[in-house]
Amino acid sequence: MKVSEAIILAGGLGTRLRGVINELPKAMAPVAGRPFISYVIDYLRMQGIEKFIFSLGYKNEVIINYLQQQYSTLQYECVIEEEPLGTGGAILLSIKKATDQNILVTNGDTLYRIDLDDLTSKHTSYDAECTLALKPMKNFSRFGVVDLNEEGTISSFNEKQFYSEGLINGGCYLLNVNAFLRHSFPEKFSFETDYLEKHYREKNIYGSIEDAYFIDIGIPEDYERAQKEFASQLLDVSKIDSSWTIFIDRDGVVNEERVGEYVQNWEQFKFHHGALEAFKVFNEVFGRIIIVSNQRGVGKGLMTKDDLTDIQNKMQKDIEEAGGRIDKIYYCAEVSDTCFFRKPNPGMAVQAKKEFPAINFNKSIMVGNKPGDMKFGRAAGMFTAFLTTTNPHQPFPHPDIDARFSSLIEFANTLKP
Repeated sequence: MKVSEAIILAGGLGTRLRGVINELPKAMAPVAGRPFISYVIDYLRMQGIEKFIFSLGYKNEVIINYLQQQYSTLQYECVIEEEPLGTGGAILLSIKKATDQNILVTNGDTLYRIDLDDLTSKHTSYDAECTLALKPMKNFSRFGVVDLNEEGTISSFNEKQFYSEGLINGGCYLLNVNAFLRHSFPEKFSFETDYLEKHYREKNIYGSIEDAYFIDIGIPEDYERAQKEFASQLLDVSKIDSSWTIFIDRDGVVNEERVGEYVQNWEQFKFHHGALEAFKVFNEVFGRIIIVSNQRGVGKGLMTKDDLTDIQNKMQKDIEEAGGRIDKIYYCAEVSDTCFFRKPNPGMAVQAKKEFPAINFNKSIMVGNKPGDMKFGRAAGMFTAFLTTTNPHQPFPHPDIDARFSSLIEFANTLKP
């Protein structure tokens, strides 16, 4: 089973943060230069979530405007609470928009870096109605504790008090849609109190221990902690070695771009000056070299997949003969901008990670010549390098760009000892 849909609860008032974030919805609280909700969206996309349902309430227009401007290629719907419905009411209203049998539910003010494949595997094996992601914690009083039976079902929910250690409800759930909707709920209710704590004795609500990074920015202390922990790291090219991966766009980066047209055959393909030499340098430095390219010309019928394969094979052959290499070429031929695998959406990065488990996105760099390439890199948590080959007037400094170069070979030369 694959889970590809998520509900993000983002209707909170952020009362405890009001003195820090003024009138913003809590999920829009700025953290290290970005609204917090963007970190949640990007992480879930890298876990394979393709469609989002945003449950909104207070100042919903702020979040809607942000999504329209910064996530225009994201597949999403917004559900608006006309009045506060509680966590349960918000989920009930949103889940009716779901198209999958099982859906992930999480909060827009909490980042919990669960392993979605692990959570899904347990949810499936349990045949669960609801599976909670449980975070092990020590020395805390802000959260209640959840206890598990040996078979993985919830045995009890315990009140907030000081605990030296325990499992907390991380606010992240896999929910079987049809099973949940079989219950009779009021319009307004608490998911935690009126659903989880009321029905867990029926033995169809399970827990999965997910010992991963967790932060809830709901109080000023943790909000300030997030500012430090999410602060951008500076790209230091002297630290790049064989543990790193380079992702490279093709047209306008490896080869000369035919502005307003497509490279439809090998005769139209022209390497950028120095590109072959650059790949020789990359071969000596990077552990993995991956091409990620949008190829809408195929989707439009202007060329065939065989035409594209011929171009790619001959490009790869010339690069290898020059002393370089390409470990994998990924491309998206879909026309729609909302396709998960079309940049700036991160589907090709997700594919690469599955095929190359050694990829560490914190030790990866995306090199491209369009803003979409940079957004692709940011969504995956990579460093980014912008080439000015076709967009010389791109503003810099820019939050999506770590470094700027005039060409692929200029960037490669910075890697030489």
